[in-house]
Amino acid sequence: MSYEKGCDNMRLVKIFKSVENELSTMEQEINTWAKGTGSTIISVTGNIAPQTRSTASQGFSASDVLLVVLYEPVE
Repeated sequence: MSYEKGCDNMRLVKIFKSVENELSTMEQEINTWAKGTGSTIISVTGNIAPQTRSTASQGFSASDVLLVVLYEPVE
């Protein structure tokens, strides 16, 4: 996506990173950011990394979660 000078609908991205066992905290962070900026959210895209076996407990460690928010800032 390109931005031309004088264009009123510039879109930006904000990246949030967390781990799967802290999703509620991540959700609060995103909602607080969105309310605080007053921006219009266009889309949210996410990805979760595959789980890997933890050597310490022989269980699975928490996977990384990445969310990319496409938004239009308030002018």
